[in-house]
Amino acid sequence: MKATYKKSLFLLLAVVVSFIFGWLGHCYVVMLKDRKEASLVLAQHSLKKDNLRSAMLREIKKFKGEAAVFIKDLKSGWEFTHNGTTLFPAASLAKIPIMVASFLAAQEGRLKLDRVITLKSSYKLPGSGFLKAMPAGSSFTVEKLIGLMIYESDNTATNIVTNIVGVDYINSICKKLGLRDTVLSRRVADYALRDKGIENYTTAQDIATLLEKIYRKELGINISERCLGIMKLTRINDRIPKYLPASVTIAHKTGLEQGICHDAGIVFCYPNDFIIVVLTKHHNSYSNDSKEFIARVAQQAYLHLAKQ
Repeated sequence: MKATYKKSLFLLLAVVVSFIFGWLGHCYVVMLKDRKEASLVLAQHSLKKDNLRSAMLREIKKFKGEAAVFIKDLKSGWEFTHNGTTLFPAASLAKIPIMVASFLAAQEGRLKLDRVITLKSSYKLPGSGFLKAMPAGSSFTVEKLIGLMIYESDNTATNIVTNIVGVDYINSICKKLGLRDTVLSRRVADYALRDKGIENYTTAQDIATLLEKIYRKELGINISERCLGIMKLTRINDRIPKYLPASVTIAHKTGLEQGICHDAGIVFCYPNDFIIVVLTKHHNSYSNDSKEFIARVAQQAYLHLAKQ
C-alpha cells in the first residue's frame, strides 16, 4: 500500500515538475520573442528618426534663406534641432509668451480677464487683424483680446494686451520659464522702432520650451487648456497644417513680417504628439518660398513621427 502511495506521489511530482519546467520554457521562449519584437520596433523607430533627420537636412539645404528648425517627439523625447539657439526676429510668435504672461498675470490678480476695454482710434495699428477696421467705441474683454491676438494675429489687440500686462512683466515671465533668449524690446507692430534696429527676439528652442510647458500643463491645467484652446483656433493655416490631414488637430501660431516667416505649434496625433518650430528669414519681398519650406518640414515630421 505504502509502495503504491509513494509511486503515485512520485508520478504526481514528476508531472508537476515537468509542467513547471515546460511553463518556464514557454515563458522563456515568449520572453525571447518579446525581446526580439521590442528590438525590432526600436530598430524601426530608430530608422524612422534617422530618415527624418536626413529629410530635414535635405529640406534645409534646398531652402534659399536662413532657417531654424526644432522638432520634438513628445512621447520619446527625441529631438531634431538646426540653429535651435540662433536669434531670429520674433514677429508674431512673440504673441505666445504675451498670451502666457497675460493668463499668469490674471492668476496672480494683476489683471481681470473680464475687464472691458473700449477701443480708441489711437489704439489701432496696421498689419494683421480686424480691430483696426472696427469703429472707435467698440468694446472687448481682455480675454477676447487675448484670443484675437492669437487666432486672428491681431496687432491692435496684441498691443492693448501688452500695455495692460507690461513689457517688463512679460520679459520677467520669459526668464522665469527658462526662455533664455526671448526678449520684447518694442510693441509688436512698432515698425518705426524696428527700422531703428530695435527688435523682439526669440529662438526655436525657446518657443519649443514654452510649447512643451503648455502641453505638459506645467503652467497649471487651466492656463494650459486656455492657451491650447485658443491656439487650436488659429485661422492662418498655410504653413504647418498645409500638407497634414484635415483630421489632425494643431495648436499653432504663425509669424510674418517683411523678410520673416515663422510657424510654431503642437501637432496632436496621439500617442505620438510632437512639437514643431520653424523660423525663417528670406532675402526677397515674397514669403511664399518660406511658407512652402515650413509646410514641407511639417509634412516630413508628420510622416515620420505620427505613425510609429
